[in-house]
Amino acid sequence: EMTSNNLDKASFQTDYVRLNVEQKDSVLLIELNRPEKYNAFDSLMIQELSKALTEYEQRDELRCALLYARGENFTTGLDLMELQDKVLSGIFDYPNDCIDPWGVSGMPRTKPYVVAVQGLCFTAGIELMLNADIVIASDDSCFAQMEVQRGLMPFGGATIRFVQTAGWQKAMRYLLTGDRFDAATADAMGLVSQVVPKGEQFAVALKIATQISSHSAPLAVKRLLQSAKQGTEQDPKTAFANVLGYLPDLFLSQDFAEGVASLREKRPAQFQGK
Repeated sequence: EMTSNNLDKASFQTDYVRLNVEQKDSVLLIELNRPEKYNAFDSLMIQELSKALTEYEQRDELRCALLYARGENFTTGLDLMELQDKVLSGIFDYPNDCIDPWGVSGMPRTKPYVVAVQGLCFTAGIELMLNADIVIASDDSCFAQMEVQRGLMPFGGATIRFVQTAGWQKAMRYLLTGDRFDAATADAMGLVSQVVPKGEQFAVALKIATQISSHSAPLAVKRLLQSAKQGTEQDPKTAFANVLGYLPDLFLSQDFAEGVASLREKRPAQFQGK
């Protein structure tokens, strides 16, 4: 049972088994660490990723999260053997004070999230990408949304986000068959932000995450994401009606004053998220 109350506030290092979690400046690095099983998600890895992302959401000093994976492959998706008898017992039912890594239920994520992928990236792995804000893919990445080949349907968001992102015809070509596709195809469908040479995906993703956490004002980033999500997850009309409502708080913020001052003084801004 995941609740935010049992998060260890003191340390990231000690209490993860399936992940390596560490803070680098104001970026939270989350590494999937089950390479001997192709980083497949068992119930423990699922719970730990929710815990890490919930902690990221709660800690003001953390301004961007980066999810990546140890070994040759990002993930082959869910460990169905281990999860078979747990799915219906509610392992994917997230309470309102926990982040669902797939963004289907639980507490809405308000802070930016970057993912770096390589090698095999199947099923729930694609859905982790679709729920992220920026995805950097190695050119050796191989994708497949193969739930229909196992007697299932995607239930981590692909039925909605894959179709939204790639369009009906492109998405159904892969959703209905489970066929594999390469990084160039994923790029052409808009599933990734950028394809990079093999082995460079982490460095490029970290550079972007560091840029966001160092140079982008946290309050502005939160409002930007809120507006963008409203436009895609609810409807554009609601998002347009609300967009000007974000401005008074931003104009009155210390961050905006600092942004203007840094412009005037020709120096990098130092945002406090206030």
